[in-house]
Amino acid sequence: MKTNNYKYLAIVEWAKETIVEKRMGAGDRFFSEAELCEIHGVSRQTIRQALDVLERQGILARKRGSGTYVKATYGGEAKEAVKIGVISTYFSDYIFPSIVTGIERVLAKNNTSIWLSTTRDMAYEETRALREMLSQNVSGLIVEPSKSALPNPNTELYDEIRKRGIPLVFFNTKYPWADFPCVAMDDVAAGYIVTKHLISQGHRKIAGIFTFDDMQGHSRYQGFMKAFEENDIADAEKRVLWYSTNDRVTMFESSRARIIELLKGSTAVVCYNDSLAVSLLDFCGKEGYKVPADISVTGIDDSKLATVCEPRLTTARHPQQKLGEATATLLIEMLRSGSNTADDIIFAPKLIERKSTKKI
Repeated sequence: MKTNNYKYLAIVEWAKETIVEKRMGAGDRFFSEAELCEIHGVSRQTIRQALDVLERQGILARKRGSGTYVKATYGGEAKEAVKIGVISTYFSDYIFPSIVTGIERVLAKNNTSIWLSTTRDMAYEETRALREMLSQNVSGLIVEPSKSALPNPNTELYDEIRKRGIPLVFFNTKYPWADFPCVAMDDVAAGYIVTKHLISQGHRKIAGIFTFDDMQGHSRYQGFMKAFEENDIADAEKRVLWYSTNDRVTMFESSRARIIELLKGSTAVVCYNDSLAVSLLDFCGKEGYKVPADISVTGIDDSKLATVCEPRLTTARHPQQKLGEATATLLIEMLRSGSNTADDIIFAPKLIERKSTKKI
């Protein structure tokens, strides 16, 4: 359900504009619930929903038996620090430290306190994190979805976030059913440019290994297939291996025969990300395949892993810190405007050519 369908959010906007127009300052009495009902022609319940949002944003304060007062002069944002919840699948490895650094840098400049939580890409941990954030009455949320391509048990919690008028921004990807904004790299384009690069080097039998349980995997596969379609190369999908995120560490043992079959029938492999590509380089070494002499390998994300492996990886560059900064900036803008809807922000990836691919 869209924010515009909630009458109380229109009242939130009106209240902010009124405080500015009437030059109300901290400690000034605001309209009573009865006065607001009469002004807007709505129920007391709707008014209370609006006041709840304004109170969480640090703009108004209600005193039992006394009334409602302006807590801080409103000039586009609350003057007191607001509490922002940041939920990520991981914090300490791969590209996540750079993304979180970008988020923290922007939020710190905007007088916020930050609550961090990690889910390890598990839906039940996302449940715990969302409940904790709601119990802390956060003013806004930044969330990286867990297993975004699978049915999610937290739809009611996201409905509650929407009903409370809490701005939320997803990063890296979003759930297909969610209408909150998202800041992400164009994953379709990322899958496309690494595959197109291999095709330009003369490769036609290109394998792909992608995750089936997150939308980034689906999107990168979509770009992979788009490159083949544009070049009229058939049967590409027969050389695709799908895996679960939780199985990445063990898949080279449990799916060894299938991976060897892919290598024997291919001249190149597009991997879901750099982490998988580095694991594939290690697997190839153990199985007697030389990269890129026998087979070319690409990753996606241009993580630090891409430059510490041998050979260094050809990959698609993820914006990382810039993406984190854009995510936090969008949330701050939503808090200032009092809206929890906004357009998605999508970054274009850049091909980074290194030594893991060659012309044939």
